[in-house]
Amino acid sequence: MDIRKVKKLIELLEESGIDEIEIKEGEESVRISRHRPQPTLANVVAAPIAPMPSAQPAPPPASVASESKPQPVESHGFTQRSPMVGTFYAASSPNAAAFANVGQSVKTGDVLCIIEAMKMMNQITAERGGVIESVLVENGQAVEFDQPLFVIV
Repeated sequence: MDIRKVKKLIELLEESGIDEIEIKEGEESVRISRHRPQPTLANVVAAPIAPMPSAQPAPPPASVASESKPQPVESHGFTQRSPMVGTFYAASSPNAAAFANVGQSVKTGDVLCIIEAMKMMNQITAERGGVIESVLVENGQAVEFDQPLFVIV
């Protein structure tokens, strides 16, 4: 391609509002584009950024706070705790009977509940034998590691 043609194309590009032009003649081709600054963070963020709202949520009402926090267990019995984070299930299915109920006698190794963690159903067994004095979580409730689940006396 003749250099005079290329120069003429550059002049036409500068005079017009076109950003880019590409010409092919047989096997030869030339592409000319105006140099536009690449968008940077400074160019993109032209409007002032509003300050973020305070990260501190409004304090919940006292009644909600007392319900959401686990109450300390005051008992002379053994406290069976959750060995993992997950969802507590009292039975193997919604229609099945609970593994452990208040007043029920259990032996070491008996299944007390299931905790679902990462789509895996984990059977939680009694670490000690005795009688279930209280069930401290509700079916379907999320539990934390080391959260009290049962009191066995």
